[in-house]
Amino acid sequence: MKYEEIPLVNNEAIHNFELTVEGYRAFIDYKKKDDKIYLIHTEVPVELEGKGVASAIVEKTFNYIEQNNLKLVPLCVYVVSYLKRHPEWSRILAIAPGH
Repeated sequence: MKYEEIPLVNNEAIHNFELTVEGYRAFIDYKKKDDKIYLIHTEVPVELEGKGVASAIVEKTFNYIEQNNLKLVPLCVYVVSYLKRHPEWSRILAIAPGH
């Protein structure tokens, strides 16, 4: 399934980036301070597991961070593993790897 046409929602009231797929809500919990955005936790409903939703929401969130000139602080285990698989996104990190 392709998720390009599904918009990422920045629900600032509850500090979530949200993606609604097949009626289910996947989200990344975040905190923002100055120009840094801390991605804390990624959650995908069991009904959507194995469909690529987690990587879709992370990629959409990374695009949002880059387009808004923010810097990423990855605290979520899934986000960290995504960065390892997609090192090109290290360009948005607040602190360069290894520093």
